[in-house]
Order: sequence, then structure tokens, then C-alpha cells
Amino acid sequence: MTSAQANGITIEYEVVGSQSDPPMLLVMGFGGQLVFWPRPFVEQLAQRGFQTIIYDNRDVGLSTKFDNPGYSLDDMADDGMGLLDALGIESAHVVGASMGGYIAQRMAVRYAARVRTLCSVMSTTGDPTLPPPRPEIAGALVPATPASREEAIDQAVASARLIGSPGFPFDEDAARRRAAVSYDRCFHPAGRLGHAFAVATAPDHTAELAELRLPTLVIHGGDDPLVSPLGGEATARAIPGARLVMIPGMGHDLPEGTWTTVVDAIVANADRAGT
Repeated sequence: MTSAQANGITIEYEVVGSQSDPPMLLVMGFGGQLVFWPRPFVEQLAQRGFQTIIYDNRDVGLSTKFDNPGYSLDDMADDGMGLLDALGIESAHVVGASMGGYIAQRMAVRYAARVRTLCSVMSTTGDPTLPPPRPEIAGALVPATPASREEAIDQAVASARLIGSPGFPFDEDAARRRAAVSYDRCFHPAGRLGHAFAVATAPDHTAELAELRLPTLVIHGGDDPLVSPLGGEATARAIPGARLVMIPGMGHDLPEGTWTTVVDAIVANADRAGT
């Protein structure tokens, strides 16, 4: 992993795969560091012929922190494009998960010529008429500040279980390892407040999505308790020609049992662009 200066901030990133392969930018969601992407999942994309780029969004991990956050998801979309600039990459396939899916959508809206294909995973359009998450689900994403490393890890595991996939086994060991790596790498709970502000102030951009003309894939869990499956359906309906893949039993995560389906769908969507 290394860092780059992009969009006026420092962004920590990692490239997996050959730099001679077509680039694919993976955008993580709310409060998640780049280590939230399951490593075997990232490696599968690299093995399928993509220079796979993962990075820490602003305010998490080893990227720049903000004392007085007031940034938007558009600012975060600009960060991702700025990272591509720093890497000398003109255009890339873009895949975003959860909040990262909305950021990826904003990249496509704001930088249409630079997004080869779009994949929005377990995300939505910002339409306020869509069902919100249950209060106990949303509240678990911004818990009280833990008093210790152990408590922080326990909170993260409990949250992962709460929003996880009821149709797939919950891998508590993997969740605990991910939480420990995240804590040791950078414990910065204030960053979640900045992300929460960006999400809360994000507009309904359904009309802008309707102007997109690029191969688009929408993936959503049929049992997502955080972002309603109706959000995925709305996203696919908004973007002309978008393909919707609804995975039964999948919640608001990427359990191992979904990886083959998700990777195959992402690769097939990228192939639609011809590069």
C-alpha cells in the first residue's frame, strides 16, 4: 500500500494485479477502510484480468482526516477521480459498495467519459420515498465510542452480524480479523460522522442517472436490512440498459458464497465495454 496526493488530500491505496491490465476502481462504503474488501474477492478480480485498485475514502483509514467535516459524496467522487489522475489512469471500470455505490454513481454522472462501466452494489439513488433502514440497524453503524480495542472489535462484529446475509453462513472469525486489522490500522470513529453527513445531505439524483449511457450492473441482496432491495431496483430502473442481479439470501455484505456470482457479473459487465 502507498499514498497519493489527489483532490487536495492524501489518499491511501493499493493496486492488486498487473498494471498492464484494464483498471478497475473499487469504492468502499460507509466508514469502511480498504481492508473491508475481502482480499480473495479482490484477487479474483485481478486474476480475471483487471488492475484492481482499492483505497481508503477520506476520513477513514490512512487517508486525510477532517476536523470539521462538511464534505459531500460529490467531493468523495472527486477523490476517486483524483486518485486515477495521480496514477496516470484516464478511465476505469468503477465498482462501488453501499455508500461507495452512490459515490460510484456520482463518478459516472460527473465524469461520464472516464467511467468505462459502472457497478453499483447494495446501494440506492437517494430517492427519499424509498424505505429507510430500521432505526436499530442504522444506529448500529454509529455506536457509542468504545472504551477499549476489545470493545471496538466486539461492536464491529455485532454490527456485521446485524446487517449480514441471512442466507449465508456468518464468518465471525473473518469479521473479527477484519475489525482487528481496521482498529490497529487506524481507529478514527469521528470519520463516520463525516460520512453520515455526506450521506444525509446526498440528493435524489434519479434524473441524472437517466442521462447515463454506459454498461451498468446493479447488484443487491434480496435480504438487505440496511438498504432496501427497492433501492437496487430503483437504481437499475433509473439507468438505461442497466442489468439487475438480485441475490437471494444476501444482506448488506459480500459473503464468500456470493463471490463467484458477483465477480462473474462484474466481469461480464466490463466485457460489454470491450476493454
